[in-house]
Amino acid sequence: MRHLVVAVLVPLILATVAGLIMLWPSGEQPSVDAGVRTDATILSIEPCPDAATAPQAGHDHGGQGQQGSQQCYEAGVRVDSGPDEGVETTVPLPFGAGAPEFSVGDEVVLGALPDAPLDSRYEVLDFQRSGSLIWLGALFAVAVVVLSGWKGLAALGGLLVSLGVLVVFVLPALLTGGDPLPVAVVGASVIMIVTLYLAHGVSVRTSIALIGTLVSLTLTGVLGTLFTSLAHFTGLVDHAASYLGTVDTDIDLRGLLLAGLVIGALGVLDDVTMTQSAAVWELAAADPAASRRSLFGAGLRIGREHVAATVNTLVLAYVGASLPLLMMFSVAGQGVTDAITTEAVAQEIVRALVGGLGIIAAVPVTTGLAVVAVRSKGHRPAGRRAGRQAQPSAARTPAAAD
Repeated sequence: MRHLVVAVLVPLILATVAGLIMLWPSGEQPSVDAGVRTDATILSIEPCPDAATAPQAGHDHGGQGQQGSQQCYEAGVRVDSGPDEGVETTVPLPFGAGAPEFSVGDEVVLGALPDAPLDSRYEVLDFQRSGSLIWLGALFAVAVVVLSGWKGLAALGGLLVSLGVLVVFVLPALLTGGDPLPVAVVGASVIMIVTLYLAHGVSVRTSIALIGTLVSLTLTGVLGTLFTSLAHFTGLVDHAASYLGTVDTDIDLRGLLLAGLVIGALGVLDDVTMTQSAAVWELAAADPAASRRSLFGAGLRIGREHVAATVNTLVLAYVGASLPLLMMFSVAGQGVTDAITTEAVAQEIVRALVGGLGIIAAVPVTTGLAVVAVRSKGHRPAGRRAGRQAQPSAARTPAAAD
């Protein structure tokens, strides 16, 4: 069985390396001048001295923040980065319906026109959120390591590898005109090979999960290609994708949608395949005399429960991402059929259902491979001998044997 696993995995790894070499991004990436961004801290907030103001519609912040989103305010800020670091100046704050409210002490991001006079050089673009994200990331990392120990640390390493592959290979390759589907497949292969072995160790059990992920991901890619074509998706309904199309007309927006589908499905598939492989190994260890048929049946029962929960989670995740869009259709008075057949919603439906089909396929494929692997290692004869020697103990604990 080890020879068979190696015979499958070595070509996969070699093909992945060849794909990386062939698809490695080359050439200049398209870029847009987004201006200069710099960090700043709000020191004070005062009404605009000469601006006409609308009736106030807000609440009092105790003199420390904006007094109303409908009134013009300006903030005294200290620039915390860039060539003007340490300089204090005044900037207008956004106001009007839906404008964010700022308070003294808030860290913000400023947009800058370097050649403009200091009093009109900066404008507030957004809140600076790096601090809160760093604290949340640190809390997540500590929780993972506390619960899972060294395996958790390895999983965090796998997460960093995944992000690195996306940033260093996938995004640059797509921006330089690479075919989205091959780029996504190669990137996903790198991610699943490195992260599975890093998080779970190099073993036959992990290799079986890797092969099951590959088979299921291939099915997901084929179904995604078929149904994005049948549904006549253009990829233009997403604002970011539409903007990319104006920046570089060589970017295949429909292929970009398909690439996102493949990479998004990978995150769920490796969870399902690793769980199924580990479950079969544990079942075989708990009952060494179990036949392949009984192991496969028990593994499928576990898989059904996992699929039921995972598919629901996957669909809810996509629905949650489209919730504002669904609300917009509801306000516009469109019926359910009209809403779900629009491209923006239909894309999420195809992603959820194609991803769900990949998950469903992953369970029997991985379970079957794991059963063949665990029973080909000679466990059953040893289990029979152990069973004969331990019969009195087994008789006293029928529930455990069952």
